Amino acid sequence: MSNEPERLAMWCAGEEWCPITTTANLVGKKWHPVIVHRLLQNGPLGFNALKEEVDGISSKVLSDSLGDLEEKQLVDREIVSEKPVRVKYSLTSTGESLQPVIFAMRDWGMEYLAPAEEKSSSIA
Repeated sequence: MSNEPERLAMWCAGEEWCPITTTANLVGKKWHPVIVHRLLQNGPLGFNALKEEVDGISSKVLSDSLGDLEEKQLVDREIVSEKPVRVKYSLTSTGESLQPVIFAMRDWGMEYLAPAEEKSSSIA
C-alpha cells in the first residue's frame, strides 16, 4: 500500500499552469475556501453547526457546496444517525492538505485587504 495521497484529475493537460488553474477551480468558488477553513479550524461539524460557522450562507448554497466538495473528494459526509437524520462533515486527507493554501489566503487577505467598512478600492 502506498503512502502517496490520492491524486485528483486535472482538467487541462500538460501545461505548467494546469496545477494552478485546477487548484483554483477546486477552491475558487465563493464559499468553498470558507467551508474548508471552518472545517480545518473546528474539525468535523454537523450541517447546522457548519452553517453557523459560515456566516451569511444559505442552507441551499451550503448543501450544494458540500455536495460539490464531497464530489471533488475534499469533504467527507458521514451519517451519524438515521432518525432523525444527522450528518457530520469532515475534511478528507486531501481536503486537510489544503491547510497551507487556505491559511496563506487568509494571511494574505489580512495583510493586504482593507476591512469592509474601509472600502477605498474595489477588488470584487
